[in-house]
Amino acid sequence: MTAYFIRRFLLIIPTFIGITILVFAITRAVPGGPIERMLTEAQFASGDQVSFQSDNQGIAGSTLSEAQMQQLREYYGFDKPVLLSYVYWLKDILSLNLGYSTRYGEPVWESIKQRLPISVFYGIMTMILTYAVCIPLGILKAIKHKTAVDNVTSILVFIGYAVPGYVVGIIAITVFAFYLEWFPLSGFTSNDFDDLSLFGKVADILDHAVLPLIAYMSGSFAVLTFLMKNSLMDNLAADYVRTAMAKGLEFKRAVVRHAMRNSLIPIATNFGQNITLFLTGSFLIEKIFNIDGFGLLGYESLVERDYPVVMGILVIGSLLSLIGNILSDICVALVDPRIKFGA
Repeated sequence: MTAYFIRRFLLIIPTFIGITILVFAITRAVPGGPIERMLTEAQFASGDQVSFQSDNQGIAGSTLSEAQMQQLREYYGFDKPVLLSYVYWLKDILSLNLGYSTRYGEPVWESIKQRLPISVFYGIMTMILTYAVCIPLGILKAIKHKTAVDNVTSILVFIGYAVPGYVVGIIAITVFAFYLEWFPLSGFTSNDFDDLSLFGKVADILDHAVLPLIAYMSGSFAVLTFLMKNSLMDNLAADYVRTAMAKGLEFKRAVVRHAMRNSLIPIATNFGQNITLFLTGSFLIEKIFNIDGFGLLGYESLVERDYPVVMGILVIGSLLSLIGNILSDICVALVDPRIKFGA
């Protein structure tokens, strides 16, 4: 098993290179890079037509010469072939340098670091609450199959699955924040957050987090709940459980001691992939609730052609995804002792 996981970790290297070089090449091929964005902004700011000339003399503010354009290309690394630029970029990544944001004018890591605590908070809370609710609910639905409890919860779960998370967010913020005024309208914390006590800060964060968490969790309920229910029902109908009950084992103990562990195997296979929730989020939900998190940063970086930030997010997200796949294998091995990874 040790050799298997060593191979899996070593496979991260070529997979990471394949992912990043593909996206890196796309960012160099698509039109509308940071230089074009700067020229467009200068055009709107000055009200003049932005252009550049073939000589080395700039004209009247917004006009750029060929030499100035070349300096911009060198500054942003667009003066080299794609493969050579990627090698330089990868060298910087290995030295833990993600580059500088073309939009914010600061190191990419600074832009990411400011939003990382928010993304980690919502990612962890969403994952904990989803598993804490869906697993017991799936067990209850399996035990109470075709009863009123199962039918009513199925309707509620399917409604939550059918309605997109951002729509749930709009409804929640309209009803509970605007009309009823039970929760804040937006933001991660209040304006007077720094003046609050420790207990007040925790309460303030949780108060702001209730509605966004409902929106985040709405889409995850159906898949995880029915996965748990169907898996448990399959195991309860298996021969080994029926044999144990035929020998006099109580139904409750048959569920807990025999069927439960095997039913968690499908859940464990997807557990490691949830690590990407720490970063991805949803830019629509973050936009609705004015949460300056990772999802919104990634969306705005794509729109603004802030390629260093896009690549920085890709580096962190792809590494977490690859590590999450290995973590899923570890979870399966822990839940199911029959799993033996080849040497």
